[in-house]
Amino acid sequence: MSNDNVESPTEDPTDDDMLLETDVTSGLEEGTQGSRTTHERTIVEAKDVNVWYNQDQALRDITMQVPENKVTAMIGPSGCGKSTFLRCINRMNDMIDAARVEGELYLGEKNVYDDDVDPVALRRRVGMVFQKPNPFPKSIYDNVAYGLNIQDIGGDHDAIVEESLKRAALWDEVKDQLDESGLDLSGGQQQRLCIARAIAPDPEVILMDEPASALDPVATSKIEDLIDELAEDYTVIIVTHNMQQAARISDKTAVFLTGGELVEFGDTKKIFENPDNERVEDYITGKFG
Repeated sequence: MSNDNVESPTEDPTDDDMLLETDVTSGLEEGTQGSRTTHERTIVEAKDVNVWYNQDQALRDITMQVPENKVTAMIGPSGCGKSTFLRCINRMNDMIDAARVEGELYLGEKNVYDDDVDPVALRRRVGMVFQKPNPFPKSIYDNVAYGLNIQDIGGDHDAIVEESLKRAALWDEVKDQLDESGLDLSGGQQQRLCIARAIAPDPEVILMDEPASALDPVATSKIEDLIDELAEDYTVIIVTHNMQQAARISDKTAVFLTGGELVEFGDTKKIFENPDNERVEDYITGKFG
């Protein structure tokens, strides 16, 4: 029996969760990064992806192509499977005993569910920013350098930390307090610190699960500006309940509706101004949802 309101369990990530993002051995073929252009190279592709939690089906036959160096927003009512799909991309659903995933999901040319893919290594290429800022109880510097140290990534760590904080639009605010605890920062600063930590190992894709939902409007605006800048170097996939936010920041929008269905996916402007599906129009105009 299916449950139309199924969403995966919500758990705050732990140090162990973050450690899962920090290995370098992989059966995945390395991809390339480039500037944001009109040419759309597919970086993430789902083919008939279905997800169950025990007997409850959370996603149904999801097929979509996410373009590289674009911002793709996923919108829809609570319980429609948005976050479940996001966590399929970096196989975080593997950590839920009740979860079962069927179908194919490609990063570049490689199906991430192939037997020779190391999920830990996959999470190095696919960074994750959670809804609630989760800095470690470490210094600002050590938060950003965490993945570099665990993965034994070479190079000038000082330079990488500085560049990551600059890319996260946080460097000017913290450059004189790098030895102070990340927990002492404001909520918006903590979220940007988590973004800096996610990009320090130089992933190809950044997943964001409602990254601004717990922030005030000023901090939210900074995160939105940052997302636009990040898309110059990374592919960003964001789950948001805020349709205005999706319209402002995304190039592509995927609309998930009740029952774990992907009802429509396309250019954001078209989705919001002239959707093909009447159910999508009803949702966007507030007739249901």
